[in-house]
Amino acid sequence: TQFSDRWEWQSDSDTGFTVRGAYQLLTTLDSVTLDEAEHLIWHPQVPLKVSIFAWRLLRDRLPTKPNLVTRGILSP
Repeated sequence: TQFSDRWEWQSDSDTGFTVRGAYQLLTTLDSVTLDEAEHLIWHPQVPLKVSIFAWRLLRDRLPTKPNLVTRGILSP
């Protein structure tokens, strides 16, 4: 063909992939499970630090104040 294949972020094809776009996609879905989002999270075109952030977000493992209090790292 005349044109070569390319990856395109379907969430916003004008600006391409952004962390904000991935975050909005992951947080606006009704019930996201890690299995359903795994192909998106661990896609080779997604930077590793973004994949790790998304994985921690879905597992509720981000170091937010409530999570740190629950783990006994911070006082309530």
